[in-house]
Amino acid sequence: MAVTSGYMTADKTVLMNAIRHFVPVTDSDEAVIDQLFEPYRLEPNDFFLKAGEVCRYVGFVTTGLLRYYLLDDGDEHTYDFSSEQTFTCNYESFLPQTPSTRYIQAVEPTTLLRISYDNLQELYKRLQHGQQFGRLVSEQLFVVMLQKLTAFYRETADERYDSFIRLFPDLIDRLPQYIVASYIGVKPQSLSRIRAQRAGKHY
Repeated sequence: MAVTSGYMTADKTVLMNAIRHFVPVTDSDEAVIDQLFEPYRLEPNDFFLKAGEVCRYVGFVTTGLLRYYLLDDGDEHTYDFSSEQTFTCNYESFLPQTPSTRYIQAVEPTTLLRISYDNLQELYKRLQHGQQFGRLVSEQLFVVMLQKLTAFYRETADERYDSFIRLFPDLIDRLPQYIVASYIGVKPQSLSRIRAQRAGKHY
């Protein structure tokens, strides 16, 4: 994993557009964003964050794919993904700056623009709509996480597989089967049966 020097104009444009999804961005805001974010790269299986570490960065994925998981008696329980044009962070660790209980790991070669905890506080202060941006992002993440948690406890494995396809339609061919199985809460062989049954029913 490495911090790289400079970043592409295209990456910067995608980041600016993602922030504009929440708040207006002025020319002076762009200069602040450009100053406070830095490029970062992960190879497959590298970690953006490990359990036991304090999450010190928020990342914005420009290319690649990350997964979030927990370990329970040695078993991995995947619960979310970040692909292109999404932010990545364990806010449970990042906001209070306490050790994480979760992992964030690259599935593919992944490039990001990341911002440290201190620089994010600076961003909130210096952007014209910085505080509003922080609040809106936090609210969106909170609602999405609650929806996923509720679905996990209410849905069958078949229904969770449907939810996975609905939420991450572009990831089905990018993820190993064991990670998809981990996300829907079944063993890989059970996922194989679900897929076989659907193939037989012409899904």
